Amino acid sequence: MPMMQDFILAGLIGLLIGLLIMWIAGRTGLDRSRSEAQTILDEAKVKAENLTAQAELEGKQQVLDMRQQTEKELKDQKNQLTQKENKLSRREDNLNDREENLTAKEKKLDDKTKAADDKLEHLSRMEEDLNEKIAQQTADLERIAGLTQEEAKQELMAQVEKKTEKEIAVYLREQQDIAEEKAAEDARTIIANAIQRYAQDEVIERTVSTVTLPSEDMKGRIIGREGRNIKAIEQATGVDLIIDDTPDVITVSCFDPIRREIARQSLEILIRDGRIQPGRIEEVVNKVTKELDDSIMKIGDEAVFKLGIGRLNKEETKLIGRLRFRYSYGQNCLAHSVEVATFAGIMAAELGLNQQLAKRAGLLHDIGKAVDFEQEGSHVELGARIAKKYGENAIVVNAIESHHGDTQPTSLIAELVSAADTLSAGRPGARYESMENYIQRLEQLEKIATSFDGVDKAYAIQAGREIRVMVKPEKVNDATMPKVAHDIKEKIENELTYPGQIKVTVIREVRAQEIAQ
Repeated sequence: MPMMQDFILAGLIGLLIGLLIMWIAGRTGLDRSRSEAQTILDEAKVKAENLTAQAELEGKQQVLDMRQQTEKELKDQKNQLTQKENKLSRREDNLNDREENLTAKEKKLDDKTKAADDKLEHLSRMEEDLNEKIAQQTADLERIAGLTQEEAKQELMAQVEKKTEKEIAVYLREQQDIAEEKAAEDARTIIANAIQRYAQDEVIERTVSTVTLPSEDMKGRIIGREGRNIKAIEQATGVDLIIDDTPDVITVSCFDPIRREIARQSLEILIRDGRIQPGRIEEVVNKVTKELDDSIMKIGDEAVFKLGIGRLNKEETKLIGRLRFRYSYGQNCLAHSVEVATFAGIMAAELGLNQQLAKRAGLLHDIGKAVDFEQEGSHVELGARIAKKYGENAIVVNAIESHHGDTQPTSLIAELVSAADTLSAGRPGARYESMENYIQRLEQLEKIATSFDGVDKAYAIQAGREIRVMVKPEKVNDATMPKVAHDIKEKIENELTYPGQIKVTVIREVRAQEIAQ
């Protein structure tokens, strides 16, 4: 619009100039001036018209551009307003949904509150009915028993006092046993001295033997063509050879320790010699059998000589030597017998008894184990039979028969042999319990403890020599904890078989916890 005004102003100025020129021309020459003025005037009109048209055109173009710009801005603002309206509409929808959800939840909460109030009212009525029934039953019981509630309480207290008196009597009896044990201090000192003066290595039970091979090729040579070599070895020795994927090892399996040892030594000789064939196998097995018999006799003689108990029958000495290859619960039977003889001899010397006879009884007490895998009967029966067969002293025979409590001991030496047998078998590292039986015993111990009401958890510790019982503090109070421990102890004694003693520890713990924020 300002440009249009400029063009109009320019036209007016041109017109004024023309008029001025015409005025001048009139003064200098009217006709010529008029003609020229008319010409100038016409040219000025044309220029003014052109300028006016151009200014109008430019003005229209500017108006058009401004209109388009304005329309574009209005369209953008309209789009923004539309988006905002849509967004507000969506928010309004969400708010409506939330309001509906809150209304539904509020309704559910009101329903639940009403149901809870109804249940509470019902429970209150039930509680009132129950109290009435309890009062009625209490009255009926008082009428039937002829006792009032106070009298029944006194009766119950009297029973509790009676049971407490029993517990006190048990406690006094235990204290009396402790006093008697202290009075036997000299006897325990003798046993302790015997243990201190003798030391024995720990042993491992073996029912299999292994033979190391120089190479894997040796397995094929031992098996032989179509298995004839391994069959010849098994037939000649009476064992089973296990050849598996274990590198450079063959396992010899047999419950007869003598046959297993013969097979082991024979295999070692054949492997060193290299000539593995049926004829050579039979020759080596016969040679090893004879040498092992001589070795067994030598081992028996060494044991007898070491203990200094005089001479034994040749067959008895051989049986003593056979114990070298026999194991019981991981304990070597010959080492055990020598240990029992040593313990019995030391204790007999302390008590002024026949030391040599005590050692002899201790050495022979398990002689039945040398043949119990070949003959029927327990090792106690077989041992007593062997001792009688070779004319042993009656005290020795009775010590063999009574060392496991099968018969009553008739002498102090028999008592000493039984005690020495217990010491040798029970010392740390002497014997071991199979892992399966051990785990079963611990599981049963924990199961017994957790079977009582109010017990939360139970843990068997110290290899089953102690059971830690965690009780629930809301069910078991400090006053009833000794009763829980006593009941668990009695059930363990009645239902579980175990070595030594088991300590029952009952723990009650109350915790109060808060969080500072």
